[in-house]
Amino acid sequence: MNKATMIIGAVVLLAGGYFVGKSGQKPATVIKVDSEPKAAFTSSGAEEVAAATTQGALVRSLVTPTSGELIIVSEGESIQDAVVAASPGAVIKVMPGVYKETVYIDKDNITLSGVIEEGRYPVLEGEGLRNDAVLYSGNGVTVENLYITHYKGNGIMGQAGNNFIIRNNFIVDTGIYGIFPQLGKNGIVSHNIVSGIEDAAIYVGMSDNVDVVFNQVFESVAGIEIENSRHALVEANFVYNNTGGILAFITPGLPIKTCGDVLIRNNFIVDNNHENFAIEGSLVSNIPVGTGVLVMACDDVVVEGNIITGNDSVGITLTDFSLAGNAANDPESEPNPNRPRILNNIMRDNGNDPAPVVRAALAAMLESTGPDIVDTVGMDDGCILNPERYRTIGLGKYTECEFSTTANVASYMLPEPVPGRSMEDLDKGKLAYYGVCAGCHAYSARMIGPPTQIIQALYMDNPQGIADYAANPVKKRPDYPEMPPQSHLDEETRLAAAEYMLRVKEAAAP
Repeated sequence: MNKATMIIGAVVLLAGGYFVGKSGQKPATVIKVDSEPKAAFTSSGAEEVAAATTQGALVRSLVTPTSGELIIVSEGESIQDAVVAASPGAVIKVMPGVYKETVYIDKDNITLSGVIEEGRYPVLEGEGLRNDAVLYSGNGVTVENLYITHYKGNGIMGQAGNNFIIRNNFIVDTGIYGIFPQLGKNGIVSHNIVSGIEDAAIYVGMSDNVDVVFNQVFESVAGIEIENSRHALVEANFVYNNTGGILAFITPGLPIKTCGDVLIRNNFIVDNNHENFAIEGSLVSNIPVGTGVLVMACDDVVVEGNIITGNDSVGITLTDFSLAGNAANDPESEPNPNRPRILNNIMRDNGNDPAPVVRAALAAMLESTGPDIVDTVGMDDGCILNPERYRTIGLGKYTECEFSTTANVASYMLPEPVPGRSMEDLDKGKLAYYGVCAGCHAYSARMIGPPTQIIQALYMDNPQGIADYAANPVKKRPDYPEMPPQSHLDEETRLAAAEYMLRVKEAAAP
């Protein structure tokens, strides 16, 4: 036998030995290569934006119209006095200094802009006494370049204002919410730094066509929440050291019953393992420590291109109302997270130390560590790309997604301002209830304040009692936070909201 024959024989023997030795093991993963490009992502929100966008229109081109009126506020003066004096379209410039007040904007197209000099900000200081820093109900309001701290309720709260811009603010330790646009359409929350919030650093409630982009949120119970809202883009945010990173969910019992078409894209969602310090009994008090992304009953959520690492319980959780243990079931809200789509995300070191509630819920399926992705319902209408990359539970019925990216949707904001909500669509009481009251009072479930059902039982035929209490509330319940006064609302509006609150029967919003 010559040398060449010996070499060939040795190779054959080695190959045969390798085959025999490996034949009892799990077969190798088969990598599928797509021969055809996937379809473009579509949704009702994307179609609405495309239809409203003219050829060559700028992305996120929303600006607050100005009239040329400029008002300067210097330290020692009142920002609220400037708002009262302003006409629609005014720009209010706030010089560096400390301002101990609450600012309420009830006019359209007001720009409240801080002036930063050599790193010195205008500081709205709540001293642990005041409830809210900035409240706006006007349309086309911009709030920017402020440092807000030590309030008990909210840093910046929108009450049914459309076309809002909230950007470039520092918000630290402002109680329940940092930034909270509610019942608004067409807005952007961008380039804010928010921390130390006992509910949500950024909370978009019952709103449509909102972009939440380029924010840094940390050391809060929830980083970013999209609640009972539609057509929301959450992109390019740095979300870390919260109890839960990014949430999209339905709160049962609110006037608007749906949540859907939410893009959670290109975010850093890292090490969200902070202790849960939410108000006991509130919905977010149920968030397990170590949650990266949580989708609860929200439909058509796309999770794409995120870096999701170091979240000790689960990287991505999809679930129904079972997580909301203290929330009443709402028969008008469908409880499942329908049609979830999980595209390519980078996931590593998730599930290293699952919270006890996660271990209990997944006891039969949990290994030594938690999964990258879990669907507690086991939806059969979801899809995922490259499932072999992740450790998963409950995704056995998922199919391959028909699209691989949502890059064709640059924004969910509409290119032109939308009209303000008119009293022809909602009477004054209904608008005030949706835009102000419903942010804290669900119909039958506990949120921040007592359920509307309890208020109805206490006040029955006494709307004036509710209106008077709302103007000057006192803390009555040790297990609830102090209610912020609503004295910025005129008496007629407070009474109309109280009358509507007493007659509402959990009907769906128009």
